[in-house]
Amino acid sequence: MAQDGETAPSDPAHRTVPSLPRRLADPTPVLLFGTALWFAGVVLFGWRDLADGAVGVEFFTCIAGTTLGIIGYGVFRWQRSAARRGSRGSWQGLSGLDT
Repeated sequence: MAQDGETAPSDPAHRTVPSLPRRLADPTPVLLFGTALWFAGVVLFGWRDLADGAVGVEFFTCIAGTTLGIIGYGVFRWQRSAARRGSRGSWQGLSGLDT
């Protein structure tokens, strides 16, 4: 609620916030890059652990990160397709990021 002397959102002097550029609003590159980094950790620690003969916690952490990245990307794609279809329960605003 606006206090005395402050402009309310319905006031013509209220400035609207512009939307982010498409390349900054698209989460796909970040999701894929993060998942690729976790997978690189799987390869790196897997190779190290294979040479040592003992599997460390780092390897399993990277496996979990890669798995969660893949699941997260799948959920993101699922929500984006629901937004394209116009489903009631889908996230709003994702249809503008479609390619």
